[in-house]
Amino acid sequence: MLHVVNGKLLVYVSSFQFPRKRIESVRIAVERIARVLNLNVEVVTLMEKSNPIYVYYKNHNDEPIPIYCDRDGKSSMQEICTAIRNMMFVLSFHPKHGTLKRLRKEIMRFS
Repeated sequence: MLHVVNGKLLVYVSSFQFPRKRIESVRIAVERIARVLNLNVEVVTLMEKSNPIYVYYKNHNDEPIPIYCDRDGKSSMQEICTAIRNMMFVLSFHPKHGTLKRLRKEIMRFS
């Protein structure tokens, strides 16, 4: 049986980012969503001093779309999951994102 990947979630984080707990919360939330929706995860390390952590959705050769920004690190893992799930649900209605449309039920079931 073929393993179909439905795109990927990209996590952009500064190489100077501290504390690590903040990075881990976002990474764990993203991996949890990716596992349920059969998405790949890629962590991209930026060589600039930047405080926010960004999460993007990328479907094959399309441009990445920003779906989450962690500016202050005060969100819990559940809040991060909910914010990403909500944004992916909204994207599932765009005609360009047929893959997410097919995953809409899984996106809504995920919590």
